[in-house]
Amino acid sequence: MSDAFTTRVLNIATGSDERVVDITGDCASFLRETAAGRDGLLNVFVPHATAGIAVIETGAGSDDDLLSALHTLLPADDRWQHRHGSPGHGRDHVLPAFVPPHATLPVVDGRLELGTWQSVCLVDTNRDNPDRHVRLSFLGGVGEA
Repeated sequence: MSDAFTTRVLNIATGSDERVVDITGDCASFLRETAAGRDGLLNVFVPHATAGIAVIETGAGSDDDLLSALHTLLPADDRWQHRHGSPGHGRDHVLPAFVPPHATLPVVDGRLELGTWQSVCLVDTNRDNPDRHVRLSFLGGVGEA
């Protein structure tokens, strides 16, 4: 496989609670190993029907605010047609329409080009699935060294 495209899968244990998991460090580590000072794109993808990827501020309460907003938009009650799993689980299957399962981010000189307070996060509201996979894929500029 060409070094213009490199991919890796992260295994993340989210446990039995709703969580916003900051994976920015994992993304940066992956790029240090694969991007080698090149420009390109980092695609972050979670292959699950009940999780998403968000680019948000963390550590100042925004991650909890996101979960609170999702509770308001997608209450964990019996209104959902999709009814297997824990009560309200149908809302977890609607989550990717609001928090998509992917993000594509610029990489400049081998580093993730985020704003000052931005972090890349896995958003998981599904308490029934404690283990998640996140695929990181770097597509680098052709002909760069």
